[in-house]
Amino acid sequence: MVRKRLAPEAAPDEPYLQIGEVAERTGVTQRTLRFYEEKGLLKPPTRMEGGFRLYSETDIQRLERIKRLKQLLGFPLAEIKEMVDAEEVKLQLKAEYRPEAALSQKKAQLLKAIEVTERQYDLIRQKVADLAEMQSKLEERLATFGDWMEQLERQLTANRKVKTKV
Repeated sequence: MVRKRLAPEAAPDEPYLQIGEVAERTGVTQRTLRFYEEKGLLKPPTRMEGGFRLYSETDIQRLERIKRLKQLLGFPLAEIKEMVDAEEVKLQLKAEYRPEAALSQKKAQLLKAIEVTERQYDLIRQKVADLAEMQSKLEERLATFGDWMEQLERQLTANRKVKTKV
């Protein structure tokens, strides 16, 4: 069942965009927005009384992070969700932090921040390792092609010398 956020009464000045406006602004299709919502990448948007989706600036920022991870890092959607969710957990921990809180509470918050950041780091580290492996294979291939080119150049030079002697 899809959860629905109702238009908040407390923030009437916050601008909301309808799905078509968000799609145009961000360069993703309306279908993609619905798919991301279905998969949990985007929270269910606020809705007008008629059921029209309304997206806040926070929703759009999350969508931009999703796009960046997908385009730049090639993350699958499940990992994108994990990365974006981790950022939100850290923001929530930061918002909940109180200097006067008990040391045990501060420690628990810090441990949670470390846990989600380590998971993000592991995802990035694996991507970097995969890219490094791919880079290494391409470098080997280029070196092989370079060797073949040198062999061909030597053969061409040898063939020219034979032709000039004849």
